[in-house]
Order: sequence, then structure tokens, then C-alpha cells
Amino acid sequence: MVDEADDAACDVAHGRAEAAGGDRTLVAVFASPVARSLLTFGHELGFRPVLVEPDSARAAAVDSGAEVVSRVPELDEDTDLVVTDHHRDELGELLREALAWPKARWIGVLGNPRHPGPHVGALTALGVGPDDIARVHRPVGLNIGSRTPPEIAVATLAGLIADRNGRPGGFEF
Repeated sequence: MVDEADDAACDVAHGRAEAAGGDRTLVAVFASPVARSLLTFGHELGFRPVLVEPDSARAAAVDSGAEVVSRVPELDEDTDLVVTDHHRDELGELLREALAWPKARWIGVLGNPRHPGPHVGALTALGVGPDDIARVHRPVGLNIGSRTPPEIAVATLAGLIADRNGRPGGFEF
């Protein structure tokens, strides 16, 4: 049995120690209600939130405190990217930009796993090869039955944290 007095994770949870930091970045692609929740909650979880939105009017509608850019920024081993709207015409183009960064830690597209991902056809039409297309995760997040934008954001962030920490997610410890 672990003595809670000697448990570093317990010290962080009780505010007796700072969590291990890092330069973690969460990039949400496309302004949406899910992006707003994802970036707001992501900031609370220690991510540097970035919104990629080519349409300035749509970007202005997402008040999340995130840095807003019109193109995909540099992605590295500390960056997770989540496309929050798979119905946008720019889907293939922006995913191709993301896949051009080979060190990107994680790239995913939200969507119902019972339906084919539209990103596959969009990327294929742009000449992106199957190995790069396979780097795109879909579905994303943990299967908690999420339906609302905040629930989808929580499931997505939980999945990203589990993946980053090498854990399966769920109730298995």
C-alpha cells in the first residue's frame, strides 16, 4: 500500500506541490462550440490553447482565451491537434498542413465512428498518401457517451491525457 504522505501525485492533487510542467500545446481547428470548450478546458489542464480558423468572423465568435491563427502553426512532439468540424470545405487543406509536420504528437478529427471519415477522401484528393492519412486519429477521445460540446471536449481531453501518459483510459489502472 502506498502511503499518501509520500505520493507525489497526491501532493499535486492537494496543492502541496506543482504539477510537472511542459510546453504542451492544444490546437483546435475550426471555430465551433466543441472548440470553445476544448480550448477553455485545455487551458485549465495546462495546455497552451490555439485556435486555427481561416474565417475571422467565425474566429471572433469563439471566446476561449486562445491564440487565434488562420493557418496551422508549427506542430511538434508537444502538440496535439484536433479538428472540431469535419464538414468544412477547408478540412483536407488544413489537415494536409498539419501532416506536413512529421513531429506532431497527435492529430485527430472529431466525428461519429459509425460513419466514414470525410478527411480520408479530402486528403486523398489532395494527393496525400495512405501512410500520412493513417496518422490521423478518428474517433478521438474516450467513449463516455458524450453528446454535448462540453462532454465531447472532456472525452477528447481525457483521451489525449491518457495517450500522453501511456495509459489506456477508462477504469483500468
